[in-house]
Amino acid sequence: MNKFSHFLRNSPGLKKLANFLIFPVNDYRPRWWIRTFINPFFFRRPFSSIVRWSARMDLLPNHGFKMGKRAMVESNAVVNNVVGAVEIGEDSLIGIGSVVIGPVKIGRDVLLAQNVVISGLNHGYKDINLSIREHKVTTRDIIISDDVWIGANAVITAGVKIGTHCIVGGGAVVTKDVPDYCIVSGNPAKIIKRIDDSKPISDYTPASR
Repeated sequence: MNKFSHFLRNSPGLKKLANFLIFPVNDYRPRWWIRTFINPFFFRRPFSSIVRWSARMDLLPNHGFKMGKRAMVESNAVVNNVVGAVEIGEDSLIGIGSVVIGPVKIGRDVLLAQNVVISGLNHGYKDINLSIREHKVTTRDIIISDDVWIGANAVITAGVKIGTHCIVGGGAVVTKDVPDYCIVSGNPAKIIKRIDDSKPISDYTPASR
């Protein structure tokens, strides 16, 4: 697969043909034959996991996708691994209307409320002679540790790690790492309370990777 991917990247004509076969023109959802025949072969999830029929699973075999036991992707949610792998841990919930774009690793017992956006992707913008759409995308891993609750309409930006047993308030925009056992809120998100009372907020350091 790696040799083929390298060959594809260095063959513009073949790359264009492959993109056409995988994606309809001006569309970012893989074609029906990828979703119907390819993905079930590459991505086998536990029987106890649930993906609602209205969820949009934009998955390609060139990046990984893993879903743990009893995990759930709720109605109208989007899970996308086109630019990076996505992992959803056991007993975790992707809430109604939420969007998860890899590279993202979600731990166990994580709760995403409604309309949460977690995206490891960013668009370039610095060349003013190109539209933002024409710029290459960049990716940075997002890690959501075990036992995290993310409130409705929150946004987790690329490169962020959220520590164990944290709460992200509704509507928060998280741009920096969050230490274990903290509640964060606001835009940009800041620590407003510690769940572990053993030390003051000023002693907390960003979660280690």
